[in-house]
Amino acid sequence: MDIAFDPAKNETNVAKHGVSLAFAAQLDWADVLSYVDARRDYDEVREVGFGVIGDRFYCMMFKQRRDSMHIISIRKANKWEAKSYVEQP
Repeated sequence: MDIAFDPAKNETNVAKHGVSLAFAAQLDWADVLSYVDARRDYDEVREVGFGVIGDRFYCMMFKQRRDSMHIISIRKANKWEAKSYVEQP
């Protein structure tokens, strides 16, 4: 899956979470669990997703585009999020 992101947002994400948005390219998108983020009106459909890269769980915010996934943020998932991912049927 091709990914895209805003370079300025990438710098912010690296400073805040220590992870480049480009890291999302390593996800197996077939195994990502996601849901629509309806916490506020973004004027677009944004999703929250959880997936594994190496031996770590990651949480990301993204939007699907015709030819790519536009990554908005990515960070290491917390223990509760990782537990919820593992317990999915």
